[in-house]
Parts: sequence; structure tokens; C-alpha cells
Amino acid sequence: MKKTLVLLLLLLPINIYADSGHSTVIMDMDSGRIVYSKNMHSKNLIASTTKIMTAIIVLENLDLDKEITVGKEVLDMYGTNIYTEVGEKLKVIDLLYGLMLRSGNDAAETLAVNTFGNEKQFVEAMNKKAKELGMKDTTFSNPHGLDDKTYNYSTAYDMALLSKYAYQNKVYRKIISTKKYTTKSSLKSYVWYNRVSLLNEYKYTIGGKNGYTPKAGKSLVSVASKDDLTYTIVTLDDNDIYNNHKYLYEKYFNKYKKFLIVDKNSFLKNTSLTKDKLYIKNSFYYPLRKDEQESITTLVKISNEKKNHKVGEVIIKLDNKEIGKLNIYKKANKKEDISIFSKFKKLFIR
Repeated sequence: MKKTLVLLLLLLPINIYADSGHSTVIMDMDSGRIVYSKNMHSKNLIASTTKIMTAIIVLENLDLDKEITVGKEVLDMYGTNIYTEVGEKLKVIDLLYGLMLRSGNDAAETLAVNTFGNEKQFVEAMNKKAKELGMKDTTFSNPHGLDDKTYNYSTAYDMALLSKYAYQNKVYRKIISTKKYTTKSSLKSYVWYNRVSLLNEYKYTIGGKNGYTPKAGKSLVSVASKDDLTYTIVTLDDNDIYNNHKYLYEKYFNKYKKFLIVDKNSFLKNTSLTKDKLYIKNSFYYPLRKDEQESITTLVKISNEKKNHKVGEVIIKLDNKEIGKLNIYKKANKKEDISIFSKFKKLFIR
């Protein structure tokens, strides 16, 4: 009998896969909700995922069609490169593709030097942007992620904030989703394939950036979209990055659904709370598990004071914890809003 029981247990399907990252975050890109985390505020070297910030600083400060000349700064670059040469001329947009698809350290250094004139000022801009985004546990020391002399530290949570911000940039989205890119410089032709193999392995993947150094371990920041949900997943010091991301995406795409909590089109239409015509500018959506749906509450606050037509707010809570807020506006009274200039215009301009 004991032998039979052992055989039966061996035949049962057991899912033993677990998150392999030392630090992990899954963030909903629309609401910013963290649907899963592990050691998300633990600081770690971030290797080439650094280049997400490098790309954003360049995108926000350089003309993409500007042609720049590769300088001697690339001679100190090692590891993954696109193998540019001193004196070679490329457009900024081409270097950005080399930066993100091939993780070119030489591309990172060339872009940094040509954005503000030197690497030091570029790194200052990286840290300033990190502070603006609320990346409280992040410090950048270089634009590429190499960590033999200087170190870039961050957390899974901070890198998710960066990924969410970067994703709003259309050019960035296009770059990270590109599987193959071809271009020509003043010296030669290039064909680059995206190193993030998740693009080919998991059909819902939009893109991302991987990284590795012996000190940092493997890391991956990725974005995927399925049905109405778009997640970014960050895993730091993760020996099985691609299988881990696929596992986490499937698990949490199935666990959560996006719900319309407040609809701007039907807001306060059938209420006797006020005679004023009130409205909100946006609807509110939020990812929820099935067991959370009954725990959502909304509180409407109306004030007698009016500022820029704002007369109140809608506060949305989950288990009595605030998860969102929408401003309530009063539709302008045309008679009240006619300015002196408007009256003057009516009198003298026919």
C-alpha cells in the first residue's frame, strides 16, 4: 500500500515554479498599482537596465535627427558594444537603437557626452530625473551600467517607476518593441537584433531592457499587455529572467482584471445632490482581484468654494485605503464668464 501511495503522488501535477528574482515588482502601467512585490525596496546594482534612464534623458534633450561624431570616449568602453569607431558619424536616433537593442556601452557614452558636453553633467541630469520621478533609493554614477569603477544602484520599485514613465514616450515605446533595426553610419552599415528574447518567447511582450554584470547578476525590466492590462515587471539579481517574467505575467494577468470604477459619462447625471451641472474630466479604472470588487467605495465631496471651476472631488478607496482621486468641476455659466474684454469686443467688433 505504501508503494502505491508514493506512485500516486508522483503522478500528480505539481507547479513548483516560484519567482526567481532577489527583488521583484509587478506594476500596472495605468494606475501604478503594485500587484506583486518581493524585496522591492532592496538596493541592487542594476547593470545595463541603467540605459532606460540614459535613453529618456537623450529623448528629452537631443534632436533625434542630429548627426553626432563618435569621440575618444568610446575607447574606454568594453562589454556589450555596437563597435563604433572614433570619427564615425551617426544620428542620435540610430545610437538610441544601438543603446537599447544591443545594449551598446559605446552608444551610451557617445550619447552622454553629446547631450550636455560631458558625462558628469549627463549623470547629474539622470539623478535629477530620478528624484523627480520619486526614485528615492536610486543613484546613478554613469550612463551605461558598467560597475568596475563606478556604481549605479536602484531598487525593483524605483525601476518600475522609471519604466512606467519611459513608456509614456512614443519613441521609447517604438524602440523597445523593435526586433530588428538596420542603419548606416558615415563608415559602415549596421544590423541589430533586440537582445531581449522575451519579445520572441512571449507574445504579449511589448519590449524591455535586460542587464548583466558579475556583481549585479542578471536583471530585466519588461513591459507586456494582455486584454485591458499593461504591466511592467522588474526583476533584479534573477538567474532565470525570461522564464520568470513569462511565469509572473501569466499568473498576474489571470489574477487581475481592469474595472471601470467611476465613469465620466454617467457621473452624477441622476442625482438630486445639487442643481449645478457637474462633471469629471476622466474615468477611473483600476485592476482588481475578484475578491476585492466589494471592497471598493467612493466618496463625493462638494464644496461651496470654486477655483478654476473645481467644486469638489471624488475619492476612491479600496479597503478604506485611498487609491485614486478625481476633481469635480462645475460647467461654466456663460453669463458669469463674459469678461470685460468680451463685452468690449461685442460692442465694437461687428
